[in-house]
Amino acid sequence: MPFSIAIQKDDFDVGNEYASLVTGDAHAGAVVFFVGRVREMNQSRRVSGLSLEYYPGMTELVLEQILESAKQRWDLLSVRIIHRVGRLHLMDQIVFVGVTSKHREQAFQAAEFLMDFLKTQAPFWKKEITEEGEIWVEENQADKAASERW
Repeated sequence: MPFSIAIQKDDFDVGNEYASLVTGDAHAGAVVFFVGRVREMNQSRRVSGLSLEYYPGMTELVLEQILESAKQRWDLLSVRIIHRVGRLHLMDQIVFVGVTSKHREQAFQAAEFLMDFLKTQAPFWKKEITEEGEIWVEENQADKAASERW
């Protein structure tokens, strides 16, 4: 599983994902991972959950393209991307991006790059469940600016 992508409804276990990234890999001097979760507040709105949708087939293709770009930029040993879809509750895990490399700089940069492009390029649609009802989340300009620096 050196390079893998999963879009799933089920939760993931961070410990298992970490183990699968490093098991049997004596070359990986750096392991960096990010876990995104459903938080309580977004844009001054109290959030109790999310509903995430995606475009089957197209989303996986875009994630593969983002992964290929990262592999061309950095010397990566393994990458694991998991993005959940469906109904999620407060504090649920949404996304896991794990990267291994020989050196920390490459692992940190690649993980940040992957998240920046996942947030801005991957066809996922997020609807927040709030006290005011369900609200589609629009593109975040800070996320867009972050991806433009690459």
